[in-house]
Amino acid sequence: MNRMVAAVAGLAFGLIAGAAAAQDYPWKPDRPITIIVPWAAGGSTDQMTRIVAAELEAELKQKFVVVNQPGASGSIGTKNALEAAKDGYTWAAGAAVDVGTYRVLGLLDTDLKDWRAFFAVANVSAIAANPAAGFKDFGDFLEKLKRDGDNIPVATAGLSSAGHNMMESIRAATPIKYKHVTYNGGAPAVVSTVAGETKAVSQLLVEMSEHIKGKRLVPLVVMAEKPVMLEGYGEIAPTVKWLPKMPAPMNYFGIWVHKDAPPAVIQTMEAVWKNKIAKSEAVQKYANARSAIFAPLFGDEAQAEAFKMIRYTAWLYFDAGKAKVSPDTLGIQRLQ
Repeated sequence: MNRMVAAVAGLAFGLIAGAAAAQDYPWKPDRPITIIVPWAAGGSTDQMTRIVAAELEAELKQKFVVVNQPGASGSIGTKNALEAAKDGYTWAAGAAVDVGTYRVLGLLDTDLKDWRAFFAVANVSAIAANPAAGFKDFGDFLEKLKRDGDNIPVATAGLSSAGHNMMESIRAATPIKYKHVTYNGGAPAVVSTVAGETKAVSQLLVEMSEHIKGKRLVPLVVMAEKPVMLEGYGEIAPTVKWLPKMPAPMNYFGIWVHKDAPPAVIQTMEAVWKNKIAKSEAVQKYANARSAIFAPLFGDEAQAEAFKMIRYTAWLYFDAGKAKVSPDTLGIQRLQ
């Protein structure tokens, strides 16, 4: 009995301590916080953001409202976050490489250095095909793009999306063509291939994994240096098998707030990332199920890691003739 009383007392103390800890953050939001997802609902950014928002709500005891504002390769929603009051109540979400290359593409006058980034996962890009398209594997897909690429529609979420970046990486590595068909997000791009509107889709594996498991899509390749295991399906071959010299830097996803937000907001979120997100079973479960990589990074480490993909992609755009501004004028050096 004494042991039981002690256990109950210990549990009660733990709950009280936990509740107290939740109140010890320097920022105590007194109204809902908005996170703008600049892509359509159901895509990789939307999926990740809603899971993270639920974890933040539980920790800060305040509502986090996720709002989808797609358009112009994510720059419309990001612009709205950029122009919002710098009070910590408006955040943006997405892939760091997108916000890091907006200036290069002439889409928006901002880059990752303007924001304080908090990453949750790193996503793997992939290409999958409609089963009726008849591609035997990625090698067969490449050969058909070389011969008749102008007549092979490939869906992506648009300029600067992960899928478009992957296709441009492939084109830089080997002489191919493809008919680029753009959508307002990864989810509608994937659905277009499932429906047969396009023959293949180049987007993130997290956006197509359920369709692969359901045999509505056939995975051809992942942009990686080694095979990726998709839970409930099996192994998917990496690009290095056919294109050994094509780089495959990590693609980080998360949320961010303007650097001019109050210091208490930044300090609080850094503490929350350590206390909650870095230990989040919900985020880890999401990553494992979708073959993403659990990567709860923030601060200088987040900036440094994300900049590898930004450097690679910025020069990819420049070499393909799609950049409006030379990356070196923005202090973005080539990735060696």
